[in-house]
Amino acid sequence: MEQDTVFVPVNKLYDFMLSVFIKAGVPEEDAKICSDVLIKSDLRGIESHGIGRLRMYYDRLKSGLIEKKANLTIVRESPTTAVVDGNHGLGMVVAFKSMQLAIIKAKELGMGAVAVRNSTHFGIDGYYPLMAIQENMIGMSFTNARPCVSPTHGTQPILGTNPISFGAPTDEECPFLYDGATSITQRGKIEVLARAEKPVPSGWVIDQNNDPMTDADKILQQILLDNAALLPLGGTSEITGGHKGYCLSTIVEILSSALQSGAFLFQLSGLDENNDPTRFRVGHFFMVMNIENFLPINEFKKNIGDLLRSLRSTRTVPGEDRIYTAGEKEFEMEKIIVQQGVAVNANLRKDILYLQQELGLTNSLL
Repeated sequence: MEQDTVFVPVNKLYDFMLSVFIKAGVPEEDAKICSDVLIKSDLRGIESHGIGRLRMYYDRLKSGLIEKKANLTIVRESPTTAVVDGNHGLGMVVAFKSMQLAIIKAKELGMGAVAVRNSTHFGIDGYYPLMAIQENMIGMSFTNARPCVSPTHGTQPILGTNPISFGAPTDEECPFLYDGATSITQRGKIEVLARAEKPVPSGWVIDQNNDPMTDADKILQQILLDNAALLPLGGTSEITGGHKGYCLSTIVEILSSALQSGAFLFQLSGLDENNDPTRFRVGHFFMVMNIENFLPINEFKKNIGDLLRSLRSTRTVPGEDRIYTAGEKEFEMEKIIVQQGVAVNANLRKDILYLQQELGLTNSLL
């Protein structure tokens, strides 16, 4: 499959995604937000949430599962908090505007927190803390998701991959940015392996008998039937810390559903009682902290920079040349991908060609 891979210039890919969203009926301002979130994923080397997800968004827009225009409603608000109803709009737009609101509140009073209900998939979690970092603030982002992860000692997929993202500015070019699922892997990586026709590593997924599964296509099919489950961070056992990943996932579920009276667990399956497709009702939670309310920004940046440099300077294991801190690899990958373009394999090209033909687009990528 590698020999069938082509590299598409980043600006060309962005323009194509923008055209798809606009042709699908998304207002241009919203389409720009969506395209920017997706291209940031591709730039950072996160194949699971960039161009590879474009057809999913298009299909859901076309079927009416996602509203073409995101009309946010503020349900409840205080000087430092808000509850937002996304009204089933594009998750990237709902999340972007909700994070903007949290940033505004943090600028005014030092802290801002926004809980969101009735949203949809919002792309990479790490995009939203980066918005706070650009304002010299600390940003946090959480979201629940469709059931695909089992609790410790269980085999049924009930939790989402429920990622956590935390970002902060430093005195270095690269900010600190953690963005990771609370499961060993996430559904998007299984989809990437399926497109590349590669097996899934043993230990990521189990079947209903607690046996490992490695066939990517079969895993994606069986998760929908409740017969396969991704494992929480730490795996199947408390000995290896599986209960910690399970509890972290539950914390994200609470922040993404309880504070806003939103949907949770099986309610996020995307299927109604007749197993027909329905709205996903995803929930998010965003928090921003204004560093200047604690100490001068340059002092904080030096503090965190010193901390990260201390981590990177410690002894390495044999065979490894250095230690990385969160966000470094993606930051360096962005520089590479800007130059070489985004990798697109044969199966992904099929989705791109489908969208070109379906929408009559003339700005062909391939």
